[in-house]
Amino acid sequence: MREEEIEKLRGVVRDCVSKHLYSSAIFFADKVAGLTNDPADIYMQAQALFLGRHFRRAFHLLNASKIVLTDLRFRYLAAKCLEELKEWDQCLLMLGPDQQHNHSATQDRCEINISSAICFLRGKAYEALENRAQARFWYKAAVKADPLCYEALECLLENHMLTCDEEATLLSSLQFGPEDGWLSSFYSCLVKKYDKENVVEAKFRELEKESCITSDPADPSSIMQTLKSNTDLLACKAEYYHQCGEYQKCFELTSVLLEKDPFHLKSTLVHLAAAMELGHSNELYLMACNLVKDYPQKALSWFAVGCYYYCIKKYDQSRRYFSKATNLDGTFPPAWIGYGNAYAAQEEGDQAMSAYRTAARLFPGFKLAEQFFMQAKTICPSDPLVYNELGVVAYHMKEYNKAALWFEKTLAHIPSPLSELWEPTVVNLAHAYRKLKMYHEAISHYEKALALSTRSVSTYAGLAYTYHLQDNFTAAIKYYHKALWLKPEDQFCTEMLSIALVDECRRDVDHKVEFRRSEVFV
Repeated sequence: MREEEIEKLRGVVRDCVSKHLYSSAIFFADKVAGLTNDPADIYMQAQALFLGRHFRRAFHLLNASKIVLTDLRFRYLAAKCLEELKEWDQCLLMLGPDQQHNHSATQDRCEINISSAICFLRGKAYEALENRAQARFWYKAAVKADPLCYEALECLLENHMLTCDEEATLLSSLQFGPEDGWLSSFYSCLVKKYDKENVVEAKFRELEKESCITSDPADPSSIMQTLKSNTDLLACKAEYYHQCGEYQKCFELTSVLLEKDPFHLKSTLVHLAAAMELGHSNELYLMACNLVKDYPQKALSWFAVGCYYYCIKKYDQSRRYFSKATNLDGTFPPAWIGYGNAYAAQEEGDQAMSAYRTAARLFPGFKLAEQFFMQAKTICPSDPLVYNELGVVAYHMKEYNKAALWFEKTLAHIPSPLSELWEPTVVNLAHAYRKLKMYHEAISHYEKALALSTRSVSTYAGLAYTYHLQDNFTAAIKYYHKALWLKPEDQFCTEMLSIALVDECRRDVDHKVEFRRSEVFV
């Protein structure tokens, strides 16, 4: 077969793919690859198999090719097949060692950097394996490798993996092209909006002015299009209104937006939240019916049903549907919040706290978590667990004065004498004092914690480190040894013990030198 005939067949394959005729694409791609044995044609055949959902066959084809070891495109597509097969450990093995590939930095800006796509897929695999720390790391690596990889940023934001400061740091580290100024502005509108109102409004106005002339600029009939009515931008603005407590403005905006795009799920979630705050039960009922009909397997649909029952004060039913939403997607924080609120409405504090704790784990930003626990405090003001959780939230937010205050209140609400159950709270208070450089108070509380339990590595490590900060190396070495006796593989204590031993030796040498100087002087 002549080269021009083969090229014609390649065109047929591409056309079949564009028309979603995947069986035809597979048929012709197989013939082209068989005739040429060209890596590009083998890759085209694997793509056709992948699009036709023949994942196992596509993986076998790619894996049989030696090129999979050297070509990132082959390796990435093979890993994508394993992703679809839910074989996450094998997917990570196919992607190779945990390292960021330095792919061509001068590639066409119309394409996403392949190394960015690989980082993103690695993040998805780790998230599926419930390793959120590694997932967060690789999502950040993906968007840093190429800011055009929006999916990585979306996962970080939608899954609430970053605090406000971490989001700001990530955005400032992204290297946008000179033509991507609008994208930088858009991303800054997507992140948590805790800036002052005038700052946030200015960001929206700047984006709304972003324009594109649809024909020859010299032509008077040319039309200037802007992002002012863009669905994603309007959804972002609606989120901001909801966050500010302007529920009516939020509801009006999302109503317009959903009339334009009824299946925009991000807007749907904000619309449900605003409708529930405003008590629009009829709207919630209609939304819930439509969502359950169109998306019966999505947590959002059953969350909407729960919102409706919550709005009409049928809390048992609302709890049932919020629970169903969490069973469908355990990482859908609004369902956990609704679940906790339904318990709280019936003054069932322990169950509400359990749901709020789960929501707090899913929100590393902790701003919302603090609001939930403050709500719980009004329901059960004498419950020491509430104060303890508020202290944990404040500590993670690096607000150590506030954390110490909440931990002190926790201990004040516990009847004497303290039991071993409260040892972690005493240790947490000691950690907070240490962070505030209140070393004597920290040591006192570490010793109280040891009186409650002598099996805590954290207590010995904290006490050792506090002595170390005071240059009391002998005591530090003693408690580092005790911590390592309980947990020999503890990396922090191992490293700090080595440093303390060096510091102790250096001090002894300095003392001897000083003593000899004194003898000479005498």
